[in-house]
Amino acid sequence: MSHPYDLSVVLPVYNEEDNLKPLHAEVEAVLESMNIRYEIIYVDDGSRDKSAAVLAEIADQSPHTKVVYFRRNFGQTAAIQAGIDHATGAIIVLMDSDMQNDPADLPRMKARMDEGFDLVSGWRKERKDRMVSRRIPSMLANGLISRVTNVRLHDYGCTLKMYRREVLDHVRLYGEMHRFIPVLAYAAGAKIDEMVVNHRPRKFGKSKYGLWRTAKVVLDLMTVTFLTKFNTRPMYIFGGAGFIFGGLGVFSFLWMLLHAIFTGARLVSTPLPIFSAVFIVGGVQSILLGLIIEMLMRTYYEAQGKGPYAVREIRQNGRQ
Repeated sequence: MSHPYDLSVVLPVYNEEDNLKPLHAEVEAVLESMNIRYEIIYVDDGSRDKSAAVLAEIADQSPHTKVVYFRRNFGQTAAIQAGIDHATGAIIVLMDSDMQNDPADLPRMKARMDEGFDLVSGWRKERKDRMVSRRIPSMLANGLISRVTNVRLHDYGCTLKMYRREVLDHVRLYGEMHRFIPVLAYAAGAKIDEMVVNHRPRKFGKSKYGLWRTAKVVLDLMTVTFLTKFNTRPMYIFGGAGFIFGGLGVFSFLWMLLHAIFTGARLVSTPLPIFSAVFIVGGVQSILLGLIIEMLMRTYYEAQGKGPYAVREIRQNGRQ
């Protein structure tokens, strides 16, 4: 499939009025030096400062620039998804608009993509952020995500990443899921690489991140784990839990009977009847929930014409 541009750079924006002009000058200079067809897409996520006006000025002066304005603040993930939806390049780059990502890394990332990778992820090895509020929570979250998903990256939180368009066609982002794009892409069969990128200290504006995002990471990780490992077979996890609960219920019931027979105690003198009933009912409900989710997932795939697989390419008679 042909694309109008070789590269689309997507930058979500929220209250970054002082960073936008110098950032745009840097990005455009780097892209011009790469001698490629490119577009720059800014998504204004309901900024409350003068970012919207600055972006309008940039778009009027730069023929390569497109600006998408949200009606209100929907969050970084929504802004990234909007940028992807409006991008037309064969390769899509995601960057922050706070000037901490260095546009000078783009040629090196493009060279790695040309080696056959579908996704090149940035790693802020020398991160210029606060240790307690940003770096330590990030290291803990990255380790947890890598262990649970088996996608070994050092820096999931680094927005600077480069993707082939067809990889993102299999990804839809909701909530705070943008940091998990590599996991979703890997589940669709993407070939992933990671490279060290330059990270610069923030000069203007205030950071929008904090410790409160760590809890969101854990919750989103549960969602991603289910979507990548059990989205086509939810009965395995819910049915398995149902069998465990049912087995505990049967065991409690048998133990209750043996206890009554050999000790002569009344059944109501122990909590075993309650345990047995709760476990058996919980097991039945878990299995029924698995059946319902199975039907929902099949409806999801069939309604959107999706399949439970992703094709890289098809070759026949020597042609792709």
